[in-house]
Amino acid sequence: MTRDSRAWRWIGFLIALVGVGFPYWQLSPELAGLPRALYGPGLVAVGVVAMLLRAFGTGRFLPLWLLISMAVPAAVLVRLGLNALRGMEGPGLAVADVAIGLGLGLATALLGMLVGSLFLLRSSRRPG
Repeated sequence: MTRDSRAWRWIGFLIALVGVGFPYWQLSPELAGLPRALYGPGLVAVGVVAMLLRAFGTGRFLPLWLLISMAVPAAVLVRLGLNALRGMEGPGLAVADVAIGLGLGLATALLGMLVGSLFLLRSSRRPG
């Protein structure tokens, strides 16, 4: 697998999804209110994955940014789906929760992508 392989992007997405989702999925419904429930190491994982993918030149800025940022609302959707299967109702509106997750994901991944771009500028691995 080369660094330009699309597989790295999806591996990064899955790492970011598990990184932000696992701590969030473990919370009790009383503590799962957004955005506070997502603050912490999970969002840092999203930023670090975005930074590494960009710094290693695995793709262009915009597609990578959007893909990695979607890990946060995907984690929120997984929790909402699991709650629906269990017959539990979340603490807020589902659309608002997904929108908050989207905003946090976009902001966090953007920060990571910008730092990764600085590293990429200093290297010879710029994507074509």
